[in-house]
Amino acid sequence: MAHDTEIMDLLSGDDPDNIREGARQAGKAGLATAIPLLIRHVASSNIGVQEAVDRALRKIGGTAVVHAVIPLLRSDDAPARNIAMDILREQGKSDLDSLVELLHDEDVDIRIFASDILGSTGKAQAVAPLCRALLHDPEVNVRYQAAVSLGTLAFPEAADCLNKALQDEEWVQFSVIESLTSLRVESSIGAMIKALEKSSDLVASTIVDALGEMGNIKAVPLLLKRLDSSPTPLCNKIVRAVINILGERSLTLLGAKDCERLRGYMSAALMDEEQEVQDAAVRGFAALGGAEGTAAVLGLVGRLNPERDSDRLPLIVEALVKIGWNAELEKAARTAPDPVMQVAVEAMTCLDHPAVTPLLIEIFPQRSRDIQRALAMELAGRAGREHQRFFLDLLHNHEDGTVLRAALLYLGRSGNPDEVEEPILSMLGHPYNDVKESALEAAIALRTPNIETHFRGLVKHHDPIQRMMGVYALGMFGADRFLAELKDGLSDESADVRKVAIEALGRACPISPERVGLIAERLSDENREVRMTVVETLGNCPEERLDVCLTQGLHDSDTWVRVRCAEKLGDRRAEGAVEHLVNMLDDDNALIVIKAVEALGNIGGETAFRALLHLLEHPEPDVQAAAEEAVEAVRRRAGD
Repeated sequence: MAHDTEIMDLLSGDDPDNIREGARQAGKAGLATAIPLLIRHVASSNIGVQEAVDRALRKIGGTAVVHAVIPLLRSDDAPARNIAMDILREQGKSDLDSLVELLHDEDVDIRIFASDILGSTGKAQAVAPLCRALLHDPEVNVRYQAAVSLGTLAFPEAADCLNKALQDEEWVQFSVIESLTSLRVESSIGAMIKALEKSSDLVASTIVDALGEMGNIKAVPLLLKRLDSSPTPLCNKIVRAVINILGERSLTLLGAKDCERLRGYMSAALMDEEQEVQDAAVRGFAALGGAEGTAAVLGLVGRLNPERDSDRLPLIVEALVKIGWNAELEKAARTAPDPVMQVAVEAMTCLDHPAVTPLLIEIFPQRSRDIQRALAMELAGRAGREHQRFFLDLLHNHEDGTVLRAALLYLGRSGNPDEVEEPILSMLGHPYNDVKESALEAAIALRTPNIETHFRGLVKHHDPIQRMMGVYALGMFGADRFLAELKDGLSDESADVRKVAIEALGRACPISPERVGLIAERLSDENREVRMTVVETLGNCPEERLDVCLTQGLHDSDTWVRVRCAEKLGDRRAEGAVEHLVNMLDDDNALIVIKAVEALGNIGGETAFRALLHLLEHPEPDVQAAAEEAVEAVRRRAGD
């Protein structure tokens, strides 16, 4: 480390590199004697020198630095002045007296700087001088900054002078209110309420917002008294503050008279231009309940922009649900425009009320397509057996696929089999594939003898989609019961039918030996997707005896079949496949090699480890990286 004289020599010169090095050494050594030289370089035009000097002065710190930096506040050089401010904010607590003295300076800017810096000291001793500046300094900007700093310090002792400063001019009042909000001192509530009487509309609005944020319940009766004598915009703010302070659970404790008064003011607040005020009123109506609240909240929905305000609808729906069923909600579902009706219906669907389902069925025919879709899906989940006729009528008379799927969902779950099996089976020939699928699921859910007979017949159908549905359904009914039909599916001319037959035979584990043999035969299928289905089906069953079939797939002509077999064998840790996987390491296809490496890493063992070691020098970087990871995996497993 350099000696003190060497450091001083470096700082005394003009070379920027030497000065930076000197500053670094001075800061490291905490060399107070270097402070005057460092101060000289604060105004350097070289940014690197400025930064080095700044760091050094902060490291040295203490009263000497504060004394030396204070004169820079008067500098005409803005960067030097800013550096001085930052250093004093950090180091000023070392010498509060010198900073307090600056509050009496003739230069207004110096008094503003001092007020700012004192707010960063974190010292309670700064409160009294800042209060004097707040209450007595002739310059408004000094008073403003003093109020800000008192809020930053956040010592309760500042509340009294801040309360008095509420009578200052508007510019100061804003900073005072913000600081009082930070302090949250109970004594300030009365002072803030009193200040409402003499404040401008803007300041009064700020005070009410602050009281709401402070959340002190003692503000509630004072705010409620102000409602009748305040202009509408301020009333709306008061409504928001009261609801925020009390919360929805406590709002009803106000008593019938105050609650009734509040309802009227909340209705007006819903017309306010601020979203936060509107949302508070919505929460208020949710707490107080009643048909009047439902009407008011739905009125707000009618004024919203469906696209811009969509994120607000959950709050509104939640409020309507809390209010509950009433005539206004029913009226909106029957006669309101679509956007309002849609919200009303969404709220209804969350209610366990006996009138909801009949009403939704009643209004269904008059609604638009999109709303009919939503209604049909909702009714499918909540309607009882007594509503079967409604869904059968939908099957016969409606053309929309979503509505038809909802009807099929209901009929498959809740329909009387003798009455609905024929209409459901008729939909298996619908032109929309998604409707066919829903009809298929509904028929499987019913599973009557007639339905089983129908699906057995479909296996011989001329249309491959119908054959596929037949095979799928019979597989769901039980592969062993319908083995003959599924065998036919395995030899079907359509690859899609063969795939479904394979999945049907392997759906339930354990897979019987006979079914395993039938599935494994398809490893020689001409269609790659069929062979891939065999691999997926067998690979999803944990029986060890299936490893032999998956090992056979390692020799497939298709790269992706081989890759999937390797992945499955690795996941299953099939030790019997190790030799075959090792042989794959010589393949010309890097992907095949990497997948074999990963599988060997998962399986582990000496044979796999030795084979993987040889790949650590592989010329292909990706293979080499995979081998390194696999070797480490084998080592970890061996250690365990």
